[in-house]
Amino acid sequence: MLVVIKKDYEEVSREAAHIVAGAVRAKPTIVLGLATGSTPLGLYQELIALHRAGSLDFSLATSFNLDEYLGLSPSHPQSFHYFMDQQFFSQVNVPRERIHIPDGTLSGDYDSYCGGYEQSIKSAGGIDLQVLGIGRNGHVGFNEPTSSLASRTRLKALSRETIEDNRHFFASESEMPKCAITMGIGTILDSRRVLLLASGRSKAAAVAKAIEGPITSSVSASALQLHVDVTFIIDEEAAYSLTQRDYYRHVLEMTKIFTPERLT
Repeated sequence: MLVVIKKDYEEVSREAAHIVAGAVRAKPTIVLGLATGSTPLGLYQELIALHRAGSLDFSLATSFNLDEYLGLSPSHPQSFHYFMDQQFFSQVNVPRERIHIPDGTLSGDYDSYCGGYEQSIKSAGGIDLQVLGIGRNGHVGFNEPTSSLASRTRLKALSRETIEDNRHFFASESEMPKCAITMGIGTILDSRRVLLLASGRSKAAAVAKAIEGPITSSVSASALQLHVDVTFIIDEEAAYSLTQRDYYRHVLEMTKIFTPERLT
């Protein structure tokens, strides 16, 4: 595990973009796992800028998104299909046929569909680099507290905390979806490399539990402690509750000297 503490959100976004861009350049046929929400917006803006400058090509890349609300069409302004199209895909050259986002319009046969999503990831060669955010309750994707750490892509009921955190995006609470299709913790752990981004004091407790707490289904992000190649890129505010900040900075300096490839 590598913990990179940056000054603020802008520096988090730039550092994350440096790593993602390096991975794309090193393997043009990369399979990316992507996330939505406010945290990765800066990352996507940085990647778009690199693409527009002619220094980053996604034409051979494939992408799989983590999740999607159940009950929202791709054209719904709060769907993750819409978010990804507006904030990233419409401004870069990932081929449309290689963009995969869970279908929020399903009305049944969820297990079969989710099994097919898993198979699509496998058929693509597996996810090379998975980008994650983290919820205030420590969830990644929509793997709410008590999610199995071996879980796969599935239909998942949203927690009250997640509904409260996201209801302001909808006209009323009744319009806020109560379930989502999400990759599982096991699916995420199968990724070759994981990059988790966090910013702000509101994420500090969850970040500390994920990095320094026990591995528990109560904090799904804590399962990342089991991953062989995970990097947390967080700002000072999100790092507030960590007890080993100085050690993480020391490890980062040693990484720059001995294994700098981990930062590209």
